[in-house]
Amino acid sequence: MTFAVRRLERSPIAGRQLPDRRGASAIEFALVAAPLAALILAILQTALIFFAQQVLQSGAEETARQLVTGTAQSSGMTQATFHAAACKNLPPFMSCGNMMIDVQSAGSFATINTSPPTLTYDSNGNLTNNWAFAPGGPGSIVIMRMMYILPVVGGPLGFNLSNMSGSRRLLIATAVFKTEPYGSGS
Repeated sequence: MTFAVRRLERSPIAGRQLPDRRGASAIEFALVAAPLAALILAILQTALIFFAQQVLQSGAEETARQLVTGTAQSSGMTQATFHAAACKNLPPFMSCGNMMIDVQSAGSFATINTSPPTLTYDSNGNLTNNWAFAPGGPGSIVIMRMMYILPVVGGPLGFNLSNMSGSRRLLIATAVFKTEPYGSGS
């Protein structure tokens, strides 16, 4: 038994009524491209902030070592010289002018002030805080806060990671420790 196979041919009239798929991929990509680019930029911006926070924390740990061992106290470091020494622990992409250090000591861990610092500004938006530099003596409980003002770019689609005015983010690295008995002769 043979069957006659009829070949379907496109007629000019039928061809006009079939959907034209040329360019569909370009339109689909155009719809997805903007949210995809926004997502990629948001991920990169978030990663940069996490990286800067981790680098600041590492720098704070290195800087705190001078207080733990009594090097800063024994050499008579002032707040300015301690700040300059801390700047050496920052990576090149972080400016020393945007960094602030607050060092306070207490008699016990229970009495140390661990609340976040309150920032005060003048009428031009500049910080007016006077940070403490009280590194304590041998066996003192010390809290050192290293703060950095990181400029951030406003993200796409309203994604904004700034927590200060002027598209800036305050990063805080904290180290709480008990200094070694460096002056007791042991």
